[in-house]
Amino acid sequence: LVALLYTVALLAPLIAPYDPIAQNILESYQPPSAEHWFGTDRFGRDILSRVLFGARISLSIGFVATAISITVGTLLGAVAGYFGGKIDAALMRFTDMVLSFPRLILLLLVVALFSPSIPVIILVLGLTQWPSTTRIVRGDVLSLREREFIQAARALGLSRTRIILRHLIPNVLAPVIVSATLGIGNTIVFEAGLSFLGLGVQPPTPSWGNMVADGRDNLIGAWWVATFPGLAIVLTVLAFNLVGDGLRDALDPRLRT
Repeated sequence: LVALLYTVALLAPLIAPYDPIAQNILESYQPPSAEHWFGTDRFGRDILSRVLFGARISLSIGFVATAISITVGTLLGAVAGYFGGKIDAALMRFTDMVLSFPRLILLLLVVALFSPSIPVIILVLGLTQWPSTTRIVRGDVLSLREREFIQAARALGLSRTRIILRHLIPNVLAPVIVSATLGIGNTIVFEAGLSFLGLGVQPPTPSWGNMVADGRDNLIGAWWVATFPGLAIVLTVLAFNLVGDGLRDALDPRLRT
């Protein structure tokens, strides 16, 4: 399902039946039919086309923001775990400070201070999701730094940077990959929430969150406007969560039989 979602997002310009931002007021609130499979919204825009193009926005934001958070979290966790002492204490207290802020409130505050745009949303989501990865990586590095292969690397005179990048981080990638997979689904939900509140992707650019917001005022008379993008969010997050659970089972040696 994840592969299908990214394939559809990549080929959206080729398979979308209509222009996602083209308006036709004469066809507003048309129910699902052979001409418009998912119906139309209040401006007569084709919902199917907007869902397909919205996949490009939501999946791209989820992937890039998670990549940023995983990179920052892995580097900070590796540095904190390897050096220990005051550096570890300072980084962990900073991590605790970030965790102490409610993430949604922090997202709303930062996005409200700047003009909402896709780059701003990606940076905000990416730079507020790293603490959990930092804790995971730090815990693994604390146990790995006393292992024989790390002591051998020190004895050979390798630099601390080389030891961290070439020997420690590759050995903690299994839980990081699981965290990244689960984080993509979480990021997509947060992006949809920001767009629903009007602080995310701005119209007329289609995003699953702002599409759900467009349909909230007419859920009974035009249920399809919010239902199909909502289902897209549910299926996408479910797919990434299932992949994350599967990777956890596959990569965790304690769960192998």
